Amino acid sequence: MSHNTFGHLFRVTTWGESHGPALGCVVDGCPPGLSLTPADIQVWLDHRRPGRGKFVTQRQEADAVRILSGVFEDEHTNGPVTTGTPISLIIDNTDQRSRDYSEIATAFRPGHADYTYFAKYGVRDYRGGGRQSARETAARVAAGAVARKVLGPGVVVRGALTQIGPHRVDRNRWDWDQTLRNPFWCPDADIAAVWEEHLETIRKAGSSTGAVVEVEATGVPAGWGAPLYGKLDAELAAALMSINAAKGVEIGAGFEAAALSGEDNADEMRAGADGPTFLSNHAGGVLGGISTGQSVVARVAFKPTSSILSLRRSINEAGDNIDLRTKGRHDPCVGIRAVPVVEAMTACVLADAFLRHRGQMGR
Repeated sequence: MSHNTFGHLFRVTTWGESHGPALGCVVDGCPPGLSLTPADIQVWLDHRRPGRGKFVTQRQEADAVRILSGVFEDEHTNGPVTTGTPISLIIDNTDQRSRDYSEIATAFRPGHADYTYFAKYGVRDYRGGGRQSARETAARVAAGAVARKVLGPGVVVRGALTQIGPHRVDRNRWDWDQTLRNPFWCPDADIAAVWEEHLETIRKAGSSTGAVVEVEATGVPAGWGAPLYGKLDAELAAALMSINAAKGVEIGAGFEAAALSGEDNADEMRAGADGPTFLSNHAGGVLGGISTGQSVVARVAFKPTSSILSLRRSINEAGDNIDLRTKGRHDPCVGIRAVPVVEAMTACVLADAFLRHRGQMGR
């Protein structure tokens, strides 16, 4: 099994490597008749695109997407619409510098998947990490744009960076509108200034730092997800953990719930005009694996970028001890460009849950 595909009814297969000619994805299971243009996808890819500031990799990629299949337009469709057949999307790579990696062709970079890929397959593409590179996430963002079309305007998925290194946002100053006003997708304007100073020090030192991304999906109705092995929160956690450099996922209160009492943790309810009104959301919008109708909330912890200029101890394919540093163009904090990726994976999981719920329940 290749394990390059995720989803059940809304299925996404990604393909391509960091320094190959192109990368992309095939989205299968998208319902027919949905309006879909390259511009609908490009707007989200531009959020993730590299080279948009000094605190992200300086690799210059337009990330221009082309739709190769699954969309049709004529005088009867009033614009391009999905046909119900597989949607193939391609993004050309245009700014590879493979020579930057020639010195590590037989070396294993600490913190990377170089060794594990070699141990499993006996061969690896060392140029930018090949398939293990975060460049692959561009295809996920493209798929997420299609998923948003499936969900429709009623479900809104948005993410924010809530922590860089030891510095966290102040939730008393949380303002979603701020996420579009600074380069960090940060909802707290005051902490964004602290992050900039912190990252400037990290960047000049050739080092890196970790981050936490929070995602919220509003408009998700009660009933999506299924017990026991199709839990919405379990599938969301798996999807988010599949993102490069992700090392932890929590839903709702997450690990903080361990410090709460049963009285504090239980989300109390009162009768409302359109169903129950919850007085809190420690569950993150999911109970028993099924959505409650509240906002679905998750957080993802990303490790520091392993590509740093400091000399690190390692070994090579021959088993010799070596010291090496990683050259190339890398993000000092992968969490910044991970925000649109986290949004995309959340949208894909929710689109799949919606189609499965409709298939089982007829609504």
